[in-house]
Amino acid sequence: MGTLPEPFESWFAARGWRPRPHQLAMLEAAEAGRSALLIAPTGGGKTLAGFLPSLIELHREPRPGLHTLYVSPLKALAVDIARNLLTPVEEMSLGITVETRTGDTPANRRARQRAQPPQILLTTPESLTLLLSLPDAGEMFGGLARVVVDEVHALAGSKRGDQLALCMSRLSRLAPGMRRFGLSATVAHPAAIAAWVAEDARPDSVRLVRAMGGAAPALDIVLPAGRLPWGGHMGLASMPEVYEALKGAGVTIIFVNTRAQAELCFQALWRLNEDNLPIALHHGSLTVEQRRKVEAAMAAGKLRAVVATASLDLGIDWGAVDQVIQVGAPKGVARLLQRVGRANHRMDEPSRALLVPANRFEVVECRAAIEAVAAGDVDGEPPRPGGLDVLAQHILAMACHAPFHPDDLFAEVTRAAPYAALARRDFDDTLRFVEDGGYALTAYERFRKLFRDSEGMIHVRSTQVVRQLRMNLGTIVETPLLKVRLRGGPVLGEVEEWFVSTLQPGDNFMFAGQLLRYERLDPTAVVVSPGGEGEPRVPAYGGSKLPLTTDLARRVRAILSEPRRWRELPPPVQEWLRLQRHASELPPREGLLIETFPHRGRWFLVAYCFEGRLAHQTLGMLLTRRMERMGFGPLGFLGTDYVLATWSAFPPEDMAHLFAEDLLGEELEEWMADSSMLRRSFRNIATIAGLLEKHHPGQEKSGRQMTMSADLIYDVLRKHDPQHILLRATRAEAAAGLTDVGRIGALLARVKGRIRHRTLDRVSPLAVPALIEEGREWVAGNAEDALLAEAEALVEEATGGTEHFTGTLGLEMLASHPAPRPPRERGPRRPPRHARQRLRHGAV
Repeated sequence: MGTLPEPFESWFAARGWRPRPHQLAMLEAAEAGRSALLIAPTGGGKTLAGFLPSLIELHREPRPGLHTLYVSPLKALAVDIARNLLTPVEEMSLGITVETRTGDTPANRRARQRAQPPQILLTTPESLTLLLSLPDAGEMFGGLARVVVDEVHALAGSKRGDQLALCMSRLSRLAPGMRRFGLSATVAHPAAIAAWVAEDARPDSVRLVRAMGGAAPALDIVLPAGRLPWGGHMGLASMPEVYEALKGAGVTIIFVNTRAQAELCFQALWRLNEDNLPIALHHGSLTVEQRRKVEAAMAAGKLRAVVATASLDLGIDWGAVDQVIQVGAPKGVARLLQRVGRANHRMDEPSRALLVPANRFEVVECRAAIEAVAAGDVDGEPPRPGGLDVLAQHILAMACHAPFHPDDLFAEVTRAAPYAALARRDFDDTLRFVEDGGYALTAYERFRKLFRDSEGMIHVRSTQVVRQLRMNLGTIVETPLLKVRLRGGPVLGEVEEWFVSTLQPGDNFMFAGQLLRYERLDPTAVVVSPGGEGEPRVPAYGGSKLPLTTDLARRVRAILSEPRRWRELPPPVQEWLRLQRHASELPPREGLLIETFPHRGRWFLVAYCFEGRLAHQTLGMLLTRRMERMGFGPLGFLGTDYVLATWSAFPPEDMAHLFAEDLLGEELEEWMADSSMLRRSFRNIATIAGLLEKHHPGQEKSGRQMTMSADLIYDVLRKHDPQHILLRATRAEAAAGLTDVGRIGALLARVKGRIRHRTLDRVSPLAVPALIEEGREWVAGNAEDALLAEAEALVEEATGGTEHFTGTLGLEMLASHPAPRPPRERGPRRPPRHARQRLRHGAV
């Protein structure tokens, strides 16, 4: 197709546009009756490419009823796309109805949409599942022609993606002629994502469309004017440079990796904000109202900057953003590209981004990320098999829609890519669990949700079961949270229960861009008041740490192992690496460097694995078990993104045995059997599968109640039904994802026969950041001076006094790493009086 039909041709021409080749390719795929996967950079018009065929088809052959379903990972994104889509619809007078359906849609509109569906409906996976569970889903979706899945990379491979894949398989049954479009800016495994989009899980049945051309992003690294920190990951030392950068731009998004980091960076910028620039804060623990206020101010051009976490990764289409600043290493190339794409938002002009590494290791990681972007490499793991807990929820939802035969539903489920290899036994066991809870739980009436008639058809037992499903539907299981409410004022957001359990009345913490004083805990919220004295703490969130990707870790190792590439690094980092080469050696590209040395009456082992914090934490649990068996007397361990460090009473030896591949055998089984991690994983799986129900009519279970219920059931199943489907799902999830066992296995295989063990008489330069972080384990109360003195002594020991320590690092260590009983977390000093007055009135 070379040209567009009227009025589309005139609409493009009036704006000085021409349809891009990938937009025409999507039109051709639609006319050929093909599903398609479009990979196009942010600003390349991929959303219009996904909707253009539907708009043209409805213009040529108007018909009532639902024609196109758009599915977004975010409610806010669906609302924004609907608003943007109405512009061409109204300007071309197409007369096409466009509406959204999310959890925020009023009840009267939801009822009308069921009776009179719009021609284009924008929704989320959760709302789609709810719609498909209704008895009249066949009437609503029977004429569906197309499903458009936006940001498909953010869904495929996740539990929400499993949920959506099962829903699309049901839609294909209700509307056999329906086709699917997947849209994404970053896809690391095109064939696997194409299979996920396909109706039959076959990638060759989907047309792959790539947008060609586009300007490469302009990426630079910003370092602090003073000494470059040796450790820490908050980036507070570079806030003066960040402030100067945002002063010189129109609108800036400052991305950080954790919510605690967002609060600290926001406060640091306010302290520097003598120009009274409008700066906002945006992260997932703030109230919806506050986030919408920030988004509206951003869209209206009222802000100069917003400090945000991943809550804006898939953000609203703000074409006015001039630059993106990434504080802290990006941890993944795909994540970096997604964030950089928020700037400029025009395909033919470069997006400008500044990377702000927080320490010396992160400088190397940022350089590796820039090289990967220049090479066009996109990292990420391929989609994993679908979860059985999601399957259990889907089975019950389909029973709420209408009775089904197990053979028919199994055939439908296995047409979804995540479940294409599902064994019939696993399906039958999951179905049995949904029916009556399984062998150990069948005696309890509350677990009986389905029944079979004489012909083998499956029916839902009661309307109460239907009501409970719809109240608890979804695959997002939140960590137990408590609302934070100003005394006599509004709710500011939510923090995790464990953080509140560490507070005493009068303690201060920073949240929602404000300095708050903890007053009390009442039955509904954490009651706080503005202000307070002393150094504040910062809430940390258990799920907020981003793992370092395998591909980026490989590039980091390559840079470290090749001195000729150091010339691209700043002088302090080059000198740091030269000191390491003199004192020990550099980590190899494919092997493993392990250093052991005495320090403070203990023996330290530092392994430069570069497999990410999650994998290192699991490896540390396994390694210390083996060290105990070998008589080394392990006392503790820690994992950063780059290294694993242990400390023990006796010098560890025989590294080949310590890091042998059989570490994932007996030690892993013992650890998993004893680990509380399995209990947490079971609780999440049991919640998604419907065994635990948080929402009940007229009451709400607390996180503590949910945990107690989960632990009791977990112990019963382990004792009486160890092969229960939920226990199998828990073990599979823990092994495959939660503990990063796959990465550990790949590491142990890669380094077999390639381990370099250096026994040193003192700490090496590369080991200093890990030992400084280890120091936080014994810091309590106001022991800042002790930590700073220890860190400075470590630097002097490693360098022979050739370089001095920067005190910013010690502040970051206290601010960013809660110990098992978290010490007070240090942040920047209180803002000036004029800034505090503004902060009390909210984040904007």
